[in-house]
Amino acid sequence: MSDNPVAVGPHLCGTHQPLLIIAGPCVMENEGLVQRVSEHLAELAGRMNARFVFKASFDKANRTSIHSERGPGLKHGMQMLARVREQTGLPVTTDLHEPAQADPVAAVCDLLQIPAFLARQTDLIRATAEAAAREGRAVNVKKPQFIAPEDTVHIVRKCEESGCSRLMLTERGTTFGYGRLVNDMRAIPIMQRLAPVCFDATHSVQLPGGSTTGGQREMVPTLARAAVAAGADAVFMETHPDPDTAMSDGPNMVPLDQLESLVAQLVALRELVNSWTSNSSTDSNSNSVK
Repeated sequence: MSDNPVAVGPHLCGTHQPLLIIAGPCVMENEGLVQRVSEHLAELAGRMNARFVFKASFDKANRTSIHSERGPGLKHGMQMLARVREQTGLPVTTDLHEPAQADPVAAVCDLLQIPAFLARQTDLIRATAEAAAREGRAVNVKKPQFIAPEDTVHIVRKCEESGCSRLMLTERGTTFGYGRLVNDMRAIPIMQRLAPVCFDATHSVQLPGGSTTGGQREMVPTLARAAVAAGADAVFMETHPDPDTAMSDGPNMVPLDQLESLVAQLVALRELVNSWTSNSSTDSNSNSVK
C-alpha cells in the first residue's frame, strides 16, 4: 500500500494534512530567476506558515518545436536545486525523462516527478521508484491526459513493486477534442483511493496546439479553488516574476506577485475541508458506537 500521508522532505501530504504547495518557474532559465523565486517562496512559507516545495525543470524535453529553449541540463540543474535546498530550506522537485536521470535526481530532490506523457513508460517508472526508495525520496506521477483516473492503479502498482510506497498522483486535465483540456474533479477522490493527490492548476489551463502552447492563466484560481474544495491534498502552480517573458509555459503561469493571495485562499479552503472531514469522521464513529 502507498503511504498516506506521504513524506515530502519535512512535510506530510495526504489525508487531514495541511495543503502542500508545489511552485516555481516552469524551467530554470538562469540562476538569478531560480534564486529570486525560491527566496520569495521561502519568505512566504515562513510568514504564512504554509508548506512549499520548490519546482523547476532542468530540461523541457517534450517541447513542441525543436527550436524551443529547453533549460540548463541535468548537471547544472541539479547544482541549482541543491543550492535552493541548502540556502532556503525548501524541499525541491523536478521532472525527469529517462531512466539514467533517476539516480542523480534522487540524490538531490525530495520529490521526483514523472511527466504525464511519460507516465506509462515502465522502465522510467521503475528506475525512478527504485532510486527514490534507495534515497528515501517520494515520487509524484502526473496522470496522463489520455487515461481514466482509475487506471492510474497500474502506475501505482509499478512503483510499489519497485520498492517505493512514497507516492503522489497529480491530476492535470484530460484531452477533450483538439487543443483543449478539461478537469473532472471526480478524478481527485478516485485517485485518492490509491495515494495522496495533487492538482496541477497551471498545466490544466494549457491550450495545446501550434508551435507553442497557449493558456488561460486567469482560470488558474478558479480551478485551484475547485480542486481544493474537492479534497486535493496538494496544488501545483508554476509561477514567474514576468510570465509574458518566460522561456516556457508563460501563458499558464501565475505572476509571482499574485501568488500570496491565491495561496492564502487555498490554505484557508483546505483548513475548512479538513474541519468538515474531521467532523464527519467523528460523527460517524459516534453513530457506530451508539
